[in-house]
Amino acid sequence: MQDTLQNLEAERKSPALAVLPLAAGAFVVLAMIAVAFYTVLRQPSAGPQAQAGSAVAPMTESERAYASSLRIEGVALSRASNFLHQEVTILNANVVNAGNKQVTAAAVTVEFSDGMNQVVLRETRGVLGTPPATLAPGETRAFEISFDHVPYSWNMQQPVVQVTQITLPR
Repeated sequence: MQDTLQNLEAERKSPALAVLPLAAGAFVVLAMIAVAFYTVLRQPSAGPQAQAGSAVAPMTESERAYASSLRIEGVALSRASNFLHQEVTILNANVVNAGNKQVTAAAVTVEFSDGMNQVVLRETRGVLGTPPATLAPGETRAFEISFDHVPYSWNMQQPVVQVTQITLPR
């Protein structure tokens, strides 16, 4: 009986058994960090600032007034597979400068809706290239925007595309 008690006490003091609760705790902490990291990465973009990586100055009064001179025409959607065999939705369109001023930068906001006309995806992207090339009065420029993750709830209708940011020469 004495040997049995000594063997049980020796097993309790064994370092291999003491590691199990520590390993389980470390696993839980790593899982929580992974979930937090995934959540932060899945945040939707905040607009052209997030896309360009730098702050975009707010539009001046004259830029807001001139923004209506830019038109979006010829919107067409297509689907393709990327190199990871994932479906990508591609929007092709033209931006037309119908005014009499040069535009040095422009961004559009694209909104995909569901069957109840609720916005399920909203993204803002620059359309004059990187770095932006000036759009002269009367000029038309084609642009293409790819969307990797359009929600399944999208109603498969053409999204709303609006000019939401422009920059005029100062």
